[in-house]
Amino acid sequence: MHYLIDTHIFLWWIDNNKKLSEKIKSVIANPSNIIFVSSVTTWEITIKKSLGKLEVPDNIIEIIEECGFETLSISPIHTLGIENLPDIHDDPFDRLLISQAICEDLILITNDQYIKQYDLKLLS
Repeated sequence: MHYLIDTHIFLWWIDNNKKLSEKIKSVIANPSNIIFVSSVTTWEITIKKSLGKLEVPDNIIEIIEECGFETLSISPIHTLGIENLPDIHDDPFDRLLISQAICEDLILITNDQYIKQYDLKLLS
C-alpha cells in the first residue's frame, strides 16, 4: 500500500510519541508499505521552526531517508487540485496534503479531525 503521512504523524513518528496509535505504527513500520513525506511537510516544519513554534532536528532530510520514507514533491496538479476541495479546513498545508493524497491516490495518515471530513482515503 502507498501512504502519505500528515506533518504531525511524521513528527510523532520521529519522536516516538505515545500519541501515535499502534495501528498507525504498524502500518508505517511495515516494509511492504511505501510511506511518502511531502515537501509540504518539510515546508511546514521549516516555517514553524523559523518562527520558534517548533523544535526539530536540523537534519530532517536525513531523518526521512533513515526512516526509509519516500519524498513527494509539490506539482502544479497538486496546487490546482486545492480549488476542488470544499471549504471545510482553512489550513493551507493540510489542504495541499489532501490534494496530493487525492491526486496521487494515496492513503493519508492523519489524526486531524478537519481532514477526516474530506472525501479521501484515510488512516487514523
